[in-house]
Order: sequence, then C-alpha cells, then structure tokens
Amino acid sequence: MKAAVHLKYGPPDVVRIAEVDKPSVGDNDVLVRVHATTVNRTDCAYRAAKPFFMRSVTGLVRPRRKVLGTEFAGVVEAVGGGVASFAVGDRVFGYNEGAFGTHAEYLSVAQDGAIATMPAGMTFGEAAPGTEGSHYALASIRKTGIEAGQDVLVYGATGAIGSAAVQLLKHLDATVTAVCDTANLGMVRGLGADRVVDYTVADFTADEQRYDVVIDAVGKTTFGQCRRLLKPRGIYVFSDLGPWWQNPVLALVTPLFRGKKVQLAVPRQDAEMVRYLRELIAAGRFSPVIDRRYPLERIVDAYRYVETGQKIGNVVIDVVPPT
Repeated sequence: MKAAVHLKYGPPDVVRIAEVDKPSVGDNDVLVRVHATTVNRTDCAYRAAKPFFMRSVTGLVRPRRKVLGTEFAGVVEAVGGGVASFAVGDRVFGYNEGAFGTHAEYLSVAQDGAIATMPAGMTFGEAAPGTEGSHYALASIRKTGIEAGQDVLVYGATGAIGSAAVQLLKHLDATVTAVCDTANLGMVRGLGADRVVDYTVADFTADEQRYDVVIDAVGKTTFGQCRRLLKPRGIYVFSDLGPWWQNPVLALVTPLFRGKKVQLAVPRQDAEMVRYLRELIAAGRFSPVIDRRYPLERIVDAYRYVETGQKIGNVVIDVVPPT
C-alpha cells in the first residue's frame, strides 16, 4: 500500500511517500481503507521527536513507527473472526495515537479501540478531524469538572483544540470567553462563544472578568500570566509543558494549597470518547473546523503549513480523492 513514511527524525522533508506492506488483521481487528486523515501538532511532535524525551517512547535513535497519523475516516474492508462490532462496508472514523499508521491507504485497528461508525451525512474529510483536538479539549473539560453556568476562558480558540473546546463548552451551557486574533473573530463567534477578545488589540490578561477555568489550548501562556483572571478557587488547565516545562510541576504543587491551581488533563483514547464525540457531531453540537486540505502526495506541504502555527482548526489529508 501507499503510505507517508519517515525513517528518521527531523523537519517535514524527512517524510516521503513509499510502498509498504499492508497491515495484517488479527482476530479482533478491523481493516480500514483510509479515505481521509489529518496532520496535526501531535504528528509534528512525534515526527521531530520534540521535546527530546519523547524518544524514550518513539525510539532513541530512529522512529519505531515509520508511518505516523492519528486520525482517520474510511470504510471497513475486512474484519477478524472475533469482530462483532463492525462489518465490511461500515463507514468509520477514530483516533490511533501510539500505534499511528493513519497516513496510509490501510489501517488495522482493534475493534475495541478508539473507533466508531461515522454520523450519517458526513463526508470522510469532515469526519477525519473529529477526534484529535476535540479529545484534548474534552479531557480539559472533564478534568476541571466544568458545569453549566460557569465562566470559562479559552485561549487559542482558533486551533483544533480551542475551536473544539468552545463548542463542547457551549454544549454544557458554560459561559465562554474566547481569545483569538482579529481575522477570526467572526469565525469564533460562529462557534458559539459568548464573548470574544482580540489579543492583537487588547491584553487579555488585563480582563476585568474572572473565570472558574482558563484553558490554554495552544501552550502560549503561563499560570503566572493567567492567575489574576481566575476566581479564588479557579483552575488553569494546559495543553503544553510551558516555556520552562513548569506546568507539570505546578500541577503537582498547586493542588496542595487552597486557592487557584494548575491541572494536567490526560486524554482518554477509547471507544467511549469517539462515541461521545460522534453523538455531538450527529446532534449538530460539534463540527470540526477545517482550514486546508491536501492530497496524500502533498503531505510534506501539510506538515510545513501546520508548523507555521497559523492553521485554523484542522488540516485534512485526502488519501482517496473526494468525489
């Protein structure tokens, strides 16, 4: 099969299109003919092995997983003898971090993994970006226990995580203030944000409003910067280590004291997560934001664009040309 392969760590140019063996199908596995996938920050981090400690998982000298890719949407082509949840011809989507392999024409995934049938009426390109950013956003929401009526600020509301967070928070009837740039104010309002702050015009940290939770969806703020925005028992939840890798330490220390604290949200990667997101998509409560689409042959260009830090929502890769 055709796949995007990287045999060493480095910039986008280390990725190339090559012929590799089609994955085998175990007794409890589903073979998916991948129609669409994505390139996201997770893929970029694994490809470059940054931060360096990631190599303890990915391979010290060279990558153990040659084919990257976390998100997928496609059609079930074969099932193992023990598979009862899916049938040949099912349209499915899901998430496969760790095993990866979605940047290819075929993917083998366990039937009890992070996979579900696609909502009716969706295209593969619309379904593929439905899990990566949203499952990080969902982890932050669940970790902090956000409830209806609470005040939440989302910094970085235009990215895959932030755009999903705004929508998932509104599903819970939280009051959402979103921070973004001038060009995307309308788009973020369209996601449901109650209030939008343009960080190019005003310093969002000088906001007079106070929040139960501040979600940094892009890893560009610090607890110190955002602390004054929090209510007395407010929570700062992060999606990145922080400029000095301080966030994990703060997540351990601040809960030992009363008052404002930092929390680390560890996302779940399982069938329940994908089914929950599927329900929201089907109900019209969540729609992944798509910035650009590239064919698989141009995946290096997709990587380059994602690493500019300018993408809005998600970048989709069409493995099978859309019809």
